[in-house]
Amino acid sequence: MNEKEKSTATRKSDHIRICLDEQVSGQGVTTGFEHYRFRHSALPELSLSETELSVDLLGKKLKTPLLISSMTGGTEQTGAINRRLAEAAEARGWGIALGSMRAAIEREELASTFRVRKQAPTTLVIANLGAVQLNYGLGPEDCRRAVALAEADALVLHLNALQEAFQPGGDTDFGGLLRRIEEVCRRLSVPVGIKEVGWGIDSDTARRLTDAGAAFIDVAGAGGTSWSQVEKLRQSDPVVRAAAEAFVDWGNPTAECVREVREVLPGAVIIASGGLASGVDAAKALALGANAAGFGRSLLRQAAVPGGDVALDLERIELELRTAMFGIGARNVASLQATDRLYRRILG
Repeated sequence: MNEKEKSTATRKSDHIRICLDEQVSGQGVTTGFEHYRFRHSALPELSLSETELSVDLLGKKLKTPLLISSMTGGTEQTGAINRRLAEAAEARGWGIALGSMRAAIEREELASTFRVRKQAPTTLVIANLGAVQLNYGLGPEDCRRAVALAEADALVLHLNALQEAFQPGGDTDFGGLLRRIEEVCRRLSVPVGIKEVGWGIDSDTARRLTDAGAAFIDVAGAGGTSWSQVEKLRQSDPVVRAAAEAFVDWGNPTAECVREVREVLPGAVIIASGGLASGVDAAKALALGANAAGFGRSLLRQAAVPGGDVALDLERIELELRTAMFGIGARNVASLQATDRLYRRILG
C-alpha cells in the first residue's frame, strides 16, 4: 500500500471516530426547519393506517421517500457499517447512498466494503465519488467502474470544496469542474446526480448543474455535520486548525436550499439532506419541494455497533413522517408536497 492509499484508509477511520466521539455539528447555523410549522388539522378525514409513503425515485419504487445518506466505506469497519445500513434500508424500503468510493478505485480489494447488493437486493443503491477527483485523474470510466462495483442504480458526485480546503493534503482545484461533470452525466447510462456534504447547493448552482445534465440534486445543506470541524480535528497545523473555526457557522440552511431550488427548478428531482433529525423534518422538507429526504450521521451510532438496531431508527422516522402527514390530512406523499398547511413563522 502506498502513502496515498494509506492516507485514504486512515482518513475514513478518522472520520468515523470523529463523527461518533466529537462535537462536529455546525454552530450558529441551523437547518432552517425550525422556521416552519404545520397548521394542525383537527379533522384529517382519514385513518392513520391509510397514509401512504411509497414513491418512485430515480427509476425505483421505494416504500418510503427516505434515503440513508452517503457516509462511509473503504475499511473493514466501514464495510460492516455499510452492510448494516443496507440491511436496514432493504428491510424498511429506504434507498441507500454509499460513501465516497475513491478507496475502491485506488485499491480493488476494498471494493467489497461498498458491495451491499446482497444485503439490499431490491432497493435503490447510489454509488458515490468526489467530483473534484475528476480534476485529479478520474474520468467517466472510473465512474462507470464505481457504479459496477456497487451494482448501483445511480451515481452521485459530491462537492466538498471547504472540506478539501481544511483536509490535510486536500484536493482544492475545482477549476473547470462543471465541464467534467457534464461529460460524466453525458457518458454514463445511469442517472448522475450532485450533492454537497453539508454547506448546501443554492438555486444558481443547481441550475448550472441540471443544465449540465445532473439528474438529481441533493442539497445537503447546513445545520448538521460541519466537515470543516471534522477536518480541523485531523489537522496538526495550528494555523489551519484556527482558520477552520471561522467556518463553524458557514453554509446555506437545508430548508432554504430546498425551497429556492424548487422555485427555480420546478421539474428537478431534489433530495433534502443535511441535519435532518426526525420524520417531522422530513415532512417539512417534502412540503417545501423535496422528492426525498436523507438522513446521515444520526443513523451512524447504531450502524457502528455490531448488533445495533438501525432499522429501529428508520421505523421511528417513518412513524414521525406518517403521523405528521396524518396531522395535516395528507393521504400520500404527493398530497404532502402539495399542502398549503406549511407556513413560515417569525422567530424572536
